[in-house]
Amino acid sequence: MFTKQTLPLSDTSLFSGLFTDYIQADEKVKPFYGFHIDQAAYRAFFSKEPFKELDREVLVQALERQGKLVENTHPATWNHISLLKDRNTYTVTTGHQLCLFTGPLYFIYKIVSTINLARTLTEQFPGKAIVPVYWMASEDHDFEEINHVYVFGKKLSWNSTQKGSVGEFSTEGVSDVLHELSLILGESDHAKAIVGLFEKAYTKHTNLADATRFLVNELFGEYGLVILDGNDPELKALFKDEFKKDMFEQASFKAVNQSIGELKKHYSIQVNPREINVFYKENQLRERIEKSGEDYKVVNTTKAFSGKELEALMDRTPEMMSPNVVLRPLYQQKILPNVAYVGGPGEIAYWLEYKQLFEAYGITLPILMPRHFVMLIDKGTGNKLQKLNISIPDAFKEGEDLVKQFIKTEYDNSILEEARGKLAAVYASLTETVAAVDKTLTGTVEAEKQKAINGIAAIEQKMNRALKQKSENDVNQIWAIKGKLFPNNIPQERYDNFSMYYSKYGKDFIKELMSVLVYDLKTFNYTVLREE
Repeated sequence: MFTKQTLPLSDTSLFSGLFTDYIQADEKVKPFYGFHIDQAAYRAFFSKEPFKELDREVLVQALERQGKLVENTHPATWNHISLLKDRNTYTVTTGHQLCLFTGPLYFIYKIVSTINLARTLTEQFPGKAIVPVYWMASEDHDFEEINHVYVFGKKLSWNSTQKGSVGEFSTEGVSDVLHELSLILGESDHAKAIVGLFEKAYTKHTNLADATRFLVNELFGEYGLVILDGNDPELKALFKDEFKKDMFEQASFKAVNQSIGELKKHYSIQVNPREINVFYKENQLRERIEKSGEDYKVVNTTKAFSGKELEALMDRTPEMMSPNVVLRPLYQQKILPNVAYVGGPGEIAYWLEYKQLFEAYGITLPILMPRHFVMLIDKGTGNKLQKLNISIPDAFKEGEDLVKQFIKTEYDNSILEEARGKLAAVYASLTETVAAVDKTLTGTVEAEKQKAINGIAAIEQKMNRALKQKSENDVNQIWAIKGKLFPNNIPQERYDNFSMYYSKYGKDFIKELMSVLVYDLKTFNYTVLREE
């Protein structure tokens, strides 16, 4: 189906200095993580036996309750949930928002990466079982981030006036988007299959969390993926002390700011902590808590609590507390025997701010594993690249640079380069001669030299314009390639929805990704999959 090619991350120019330095284990980044991403690091991590205090009973009971919320939890998943009772079972986790129809392609890549990392670790460390986990970010309340999807360049949006945690949103109204999607994908068997799957997920389940759980089970259940919703009263109860430590001691704020102070000497900062990193949560509401005098107020509401009232609320109904981006990683590591977190460059960048945070709370920091980064090149686009003599690394260049590169192959500009060289030599000699007569005249010579250089540049620009017009079809194809691989100037994996590919390949698309997006724990590169 696809031919695989890999590139060094540095060849793509897509990643921050912090992320690439982390991948390369640069000395500047080493103070901000515990173990790296190779086999020796995992071996050292396991040797610490870091999860002796983990309450596996509560975890397994929660997962069993949640697994019964939908009818399609796979036997392989039930087996993995059962394995978590054993202290030699660990997890590898990725987290993501509950995006409509899974959102951009990289949602799929994150889960495939997580499953394959769990497989690799299980194979390389006999006697240990590694379970892949998808952490549903059901408590997020930014609906505008998850309510749309792009399919063949068209934006499809789910409109709703609901408020609060998106996982609790009713799926009412998604059927309208499904109708629009079916028109775009067409009438092929695979297109009907994916639309039918979406219909079962979103119209047969009453809230977004259950719909997403059903959908992800259908796509990945056979691989034993365990789906965890942190919005659970019993699991939140395990995190009560950490909520209090953040709320009343500002422990998170202090610890993360210490790390930031060191990290920003070399890099930009991804996340800044608040003095309080806890949201107040109830039906149709998720708002920050801020201290005001001696009281604690819920932003954008009239709700306020004394310290004692808030502490009592945490003890009585911990599910009304919700962690933000700073506390959520702590919460995850508190309740899971999690050896690695699989994330993208932005996620790993903010996790790198948290080492002192984890130390302050006495919770184990996982290994930060990059997900797979993927570019898909269909046969038509691949043929165009070959015809225009554009290499895969070249495809990552800016469109205008690609056009200039192509134009240069269409004519010999050595004459202009030779003219520039001769011009420089002539004016250098002239400057020497003039300076011997009157040094104040060298500025005039320099000005005339610049005029001549500008003249050659103007000639070159006019030639380029003429060549672009002459090669208009080829230039348009270059821009079409860039639009396919970087729609709206965004990497394809962060824009296109997987339904575009599922409608063409069916479930074989997922199977192919599972086959090629594997880890060897030795090297890490960018993956290009070219349709055969």
